[in-house]
Parts: sequence; structure tokens; C-alpha cells
Amino acid sequence: MAKPAKKTEKSAKSGEQIVAQNRAASYNYHILEKHEAGLVLHGTEVKALREGKANIRDAYVDFKANGAWLVNAHIAQYLPGGPWNHEPLGSRKLLLHKREIEKLSGPLKIYFRSGIAKVEVALAQGKKSWDRRQDERNKEARREVEQSMYRNRRR
Repeated sequence: MAKPAKKTEKSAKSGEQIVAQNRAASYNYHILEKHEAGLVLHGTEVKALREGKANIRDAYVDFKANGAWLVNAHIAQYLPGGPWNHEPLGSRKLLLHKREIEKLSGPLKIYFRSGIAKVEVALAQGKKSWDRRQDERNKEARREVEQSMYRNRRR
């Protein structure tokens, strides 16, 4: 009996299947703009992504003369790939227009849209420690309000 495949998140947008997401990005940075970019991948990388074996927590976008590159994104090796496997931490070229390349900094998530692998990259500005503390206070206040409203409705 075969094991069931690892489930990946389905996004609110139809036809979008999230493979990896950098949740710490919104905690550490102010996200100013988001852009969608295609990825240049080898066959075994696509198969590993479809299994949900990716991590972009430490990944970043590097800008070189020949375009934008996704660096330090870990896509695990596809076990049945054998000698044709890819390197897990290899650099991957991003498919962007030149005007978009000039604005961007880091990846937010990798997903499939209509069967094509995409990465969401963003222009971000670093948060100061007081920004993070204020965000935590706001989140806690929102949580308390929701809990008190829930308790009041139950009466």
C-alpha cells in the first residue's frame, strides 16, 4: 500500500497550490510591493516541489548582470531521480521583466498556478525592534477583543 502524498495548502485563488511560504518575512519586514516571477527548474526540482519539499526561509534574490537569481532556496532531492538529481541549494534563475528586477529583494512563497511553478518576491524594508513589539501588541489586543466578543455571544 502506497503512502498518501504530503498535502500542500490550497490558496484562496483558484488553481494555486502553495508549496513553501516564508511567514517570518512579514514579521521582520514591511512588505511594500509584491511581484510574481517564473522559475527556471529542472525536471527533478519540479517533482520535488509537487511533493511539497521546499524551504525558502533563508532564501534571497541576488541581482547579477544576466538577471535575478533565487539563492539559498532548499528544494530537497527527488529520491527516484537517481543520477539525474539536482543540487538542493543551487541558484535558480527568476523570470522577470527588467523593470521588475530593479525593484525587488526577497522571496515570500513558492506555488503552482495552473501547473506552472511560480515564486512571489517582494520589495521589503526592515522593521525595527519597536515595530515588531508594536505589531505584537496590536495582535494581542485583536486576539483579546475577539475572545471577549466570543464569550459575550455565548451568554
